Amino acid sequence: MKVFGNNSIADQMVIGITMGDPAGIGPEIVVKALADPAIRKAARFIIFGMNEQLCYAADKAEIEPFWGRYQHEKLTSSFPFKAAVADYDDYSAPLSVTGPSRAGGQASIQFCLDAIEAAKAGIIEAIVTGPISKTSWKMAGAKWPGHTEMLAARCKSRRKVMMFIAGPLKIALATIHEALFEVRHKFTIGCVFEPIDLLDTALKQYFGLDNPKIGVAALNPHAGEDGQFGDEEQRIISPAILLAQEQGINCCGPFPADTLFLRAMRGEFDGVVAMYHDQAMIPVKMLAFETAVNITIGLPIIRTSPAHGTAFDIVGRSIANPGSMKSAIKTAIHMAETKKLYQLAQAQANTDAK
Repeated sequence: MKVFGNNSIADQMVIGITMGDPAGIGPEIVVKALADPAIRKAARFIIFGMNEQLCYAADKAEIEPFWGRYQHEKLTSSFPFKAAVADYDDYSAPLSVTGPSRAGGQASIQFCLDAIEAAKAGIIEAIVTGPISKTSWKMAGAKWPGHTEMLAARCKSRRKVMMFIAGPLKIALATIHEALFEVRHKFTIGCVFEPIDLLDTALKQYFGLDNPKIGVAALNPHAGEDGQFGDEEQRIISPAILLAQEQGINCCGPFPADTLFLRAMRGEFDGVVAMYHDQAMIPVKMLAFETAVNITIGLPIIRTSPAHGTAFDIVGRSIANPGSMKSAIKTAIHMAETKKLYQLAQAQANTDAK
């Protein structure tokens, strides 16, 4: 993926990065990712986090600190650095803690809340969220179980869909964290249509595809084999595809999942809609375990994230792989730049139509 950006610091976009749980690998992968000169050249960065944890991670990795620092209460996009930390030194998160904690939850919640407000205010042009502990959030009394729910609530977005990028694959999910046997109770035409619709918009707006072709996966083996192995393809998935086609979306299916992802990898489809969590995540993790990116689409702001968790068990050993964080940052930059070009093209088209 091309990383956009120009060489003038003042003109470069500002990307916000939340550090994630202070006790997890978030500080380490943020430091390691931004230590890459090619990434720092492409944009400016505000890290919503704690300077102490970042310095500790840098020391462990033998990386000289390269960022400036200011108090988070004085958040601004005007700073003379390529990277700066908005420091939450008024929050307590002891370096000795390497597991879920109320303090870690409180801090990581505030990082996210402030980053969302900064994106809404135009201070940053995208958010890259570091890994959080849902247990820590629960211990801190969070209103939301995780990032996606918080983002949707704070942005007042009624529709949201989880999307993943893994190498050539771009996959949106119809259902996410549902027990497999419970999927049938939430499996509707609407829940299949929504990711088709939002993926189509995302591929146009954020990835520059004028008429993306979307392949839709079946739920059952062999796409149900004309109802022999389940009728969800006939009752739910096909009507959702038809509804999308009637709205001008270039989509087709349902296709057996065991061949659809291979076809998409070979370029037959620009995006895929999967029906349930592991149907999507198995090819994602097989193809790009260290570099996959999680994206929330349907929001008015750009949000990407590494496709892994806090990895409390390896904290402090400086062995965390920053590949997924690097990919998430590059993807956020790419999406923000492409969105600008898309908006300019739309504005020009509206002007020409008058």
